[in-house]
Amino acid sequence: MAGSRPAGIDTVSKATPVRKQYLKIKAQHRDAIVFFRLGDFYETFDQDAEVAARELDLVLTSRPIAKGQRVPMAGVPYHAVEGYIARLINKGYRVAIADQVGEVTGRGLVAREVTRVVTPGTVVEAALLEDKRSNYLAAVVFDDGQAGLAHADITTGEFATAQLPGSAVPGELARLQPRECLVLDVGSSDGRGGEGSDPEARLEGDGLSPGIHLTSLPGYRFEEGAARQVLLDHFGVKTLNGFGCDGRPLAVRAAGAIVAYLRETQMGALAQIGGLRTYEIGCYMSLDAATRRNLELTETIREGSVQGSLLGVLDLTLTPMGGRLLRTRLAQPLLDRADLEARLDQVEAFYSDTVLRGRVREALKGIADLERLTNRVVGGIGRPRDLEGIRQALQSVSSLQQLSGRLAPLVASSDRNGPEGQGAGGQGRGDLDPCDDIGTLIASALVEDPPADLSSGGVIRPAFSEELAAIVNVAQDSKAWIASLESRERERTAIKNLKVGFNRVFGYYIEVTKANLGRVPEDYIRKQTLVNAERFFTPELKEAEAQVLNSEERQVEVERRLFDQVCQQAAARSGALLRTARGLARLDVAATLAEVAVRNRYIRPVMTEDEGLEIVAGRHPVVEQALEGEPFTPNDLRTGDEERILVITGPNIAGKSVYLRQNAIIVLMAQMGSFVPADLAKIGIVDRIFTRIGAQDEVAAGQSTFMVEMVET
Repeated sequence: MAGSRPAGIDTVSKATPVRKQYLKIKAQHRDAIVFFRLGDFYETFDQDAEVAARELDLVLTSRPIAKGQRVPMAGVPYHAVEGYIARLINKGYRVAIADQVGEVTGRGLVAREVTRVVTPGTVVEAALLEDKRSNYLAAVVFDDGQAGLAHADITTGEFATAQLPGSAVPGELARLQPRECLVLDVGSSDGRGGEGSDPEARLEGDGLSPGIHLTSLPGYRFEEGAARQVLLDHFGVKTLNGFGCDGRPLAVRAAGAIVAYLRETQMGALAQIGGLRTYEIGCYMSLDAATRRNLELTETIREGSVQGSLLGVLDLTLTPMGGRLLRTRLAQPLLDRADLEARLDQVEAFYSDTVLRGRVREALKGIADLERLTNRVVGGIGRPRDLEGIRQALQSVSSLQQLSGRLAPLVASSDRNGPEGQGAGGQGRGDLDPCDDIGTLIASALVEDPPADLSSGGVIRPAFSEELAAIVNVAQDSKAWIASLESRERERTAIKNLKVGFNRVFGYYIEVTKANLGRVPEDYIRKQTLVNAERFFTPELKEAEAQVLNSEERQVEVERRLFDQVCQQAAARSGALLRTARGLARLDVAATLAEVAVRNRYIRPVMTEDEGLEIVAGRHPVVEQALEGEPFTPNDLRTGDEERILVITGPNIAGKSVYLRQNAIIVLMAQMGSFVPADLAKIGIVDRIFTRIGAQDEVAAGQSTFMVEMVET
């Protein structure tokens, strides 16, 4: 869409230096809209400008590029760029960010280069992300009925891969709901891989989840040898044995394609991806795309909203990390009974202890996204408020330390082999290390309530560095002298309305109205003429101004260097910070599920090795909430060796669909590790749920399939 030939590319020799610089960058990123930093704006040019103006409701202007030549231009303020990028990404565009990387001296051409390419699956800005939802980039490769599927979230560092039957791919994509999926471009000259058909068409034919942007890559990106080497190089290892993907060539191919793509879009900066987990889909309950949709696990069918879904009932989490973990558990119920019992034990610990639950949930309130903030710092894009968010989160962890003995088993992973297990490529462990050294470092380095960025200084405490303190003192002394200048000059000149001011263009000045120009001393030097006044300066004022401006420039320089040093020290402790983030997430989920259980009168399910189900007085958790005080009529269910198939009959609007969904949801809730809405629930482990029921009804609104169809017709 954005891959256009810029106007004037054939007359580069006649173009301005800035135009030549832009054309060189655009030639390297023809498939993206280039946001080109010019001062306080990001500008777009040529067809990119026309697209940006149309999609972002911007004013389309023009800019001279050579004598007698102008090109279309549209720009956005640099401080508001995230919102504009988000709108383009949501419409399927790629955006290349060309930043000023050289010193802005006012003399000569400022160096610029693309610092990263933003795509739906590679965004890192908070404005482009949902707090409680992972932002996955996936890759899929098919071969001889099998497939490799990998997914990564560079905002959290999660990276996993699997080899699975090709028929299982749509269900996995429905679980992950990635923003972007990499597929092999069978039309490329080197397109290989034994696909047998176009993978893009194949996925769309299988009912690809809406909202997934497909990106086609050339065949060499998916070659096993190249993919394996990419992974070996990235992790700095000689074998992939430690990641569990040896002997799974398709899993390796998909994972390698992701790392290569991330390197390309992130300009090589990929420190966030520190491990790889290989998983087996057979360890989890199988839920195909239709089942997930019909059960309305994370969003409603008709509105696509969380409210009215099962997640909408269960999600009382207080942290972004906890919200993402709850969504993950809901989408991937377990089959291992021991892992399930461990999760249920954690929920029961909070369920049975009201005081503990209250204290923990109070401590969790307001904790920032420690996981994503840490990864921003590790990825080299951390800002002052990211560090401050880390400090505040660690401060809350410290308040939980007095409960550490009781919380330790609630923080530890309950999964032996699952996504949160110890064997998860270093991604699964969790604890509550307050990382006192990092918290103290940030508190001593940053001012309270730091500004959003480093551009104007004022981020680092002067006391943190003798060098910085000396620079700040010079600036303060000069400013104090300038501040007292007004009263001194009024007294010296007898001009009562004389004033000293400053603006970014002309610097410091002494302003005298035209009525008092006859009193201006001889040492005043004219600087600017206004309609009703004249502005002057003196040699002493000019010297003080130079000291202030030079000091402020040096202050920003030194603060950037000190800030980078603090970020490097925090990044060096990223392992501990991320384990703490995961520990907080587990606490949040366990305490949340306990809170939901108490509020809604849920009970702990009894997990058995039998093949039967016994649910007494079961209730539909979503419909029950939607009734708003009206009683829900509970229902029983018993199945076993003698009753394996039940036929349910009844008139329209009798609740058949609700009953079917209700029991499926109760089983699913139990196997995600939650208490369930019933008086008794004995559940034999279920490995798969199939549904195709009332696809267009409004369960939460009390409207059956029949009623909805009548209303619509």
